[in-house]
Amino acid sequence: MQPRVEREEGKTPMEAIYEGCLVRFRPIMMTTMAAMLGAIPIAIGYGAGGEARQPLGLAVVGGLLFSQLVTLFLTPVYYTYLAALQEWFSSRKSAKLIPAPSM
Repeated sequence: MQPRVEREEGKTPMEAIYEGCLVRFRPIMMTTMAAMLGAIPIAIGYGAGGEARQPLGLAVVGGLLFSQLVTLFLTPVYYTYLAALQEWFSSRKSAKLIPAPSM
């Protein structure tokens, strides 16, 4: 199944990824930064009993950083490979449907 931009506007997977990155980068960064900046006091162990909550804060901040990397870098690469694989399978399927010329 193709995403809307590829299907309706006839763009290549790379063009669709680029447009999606332009549209979604700011909201993704704003959401991640808001959550991460909220967890930084916990991660540095600030406040009474902060040393007990510090591992939780470090896990939250680390998880947010890791998910940000996956969202911004690995997902587009994975999508590109899957689009190429889908194109390869559809070309093989159409090649099988075309009958061989008879002699």
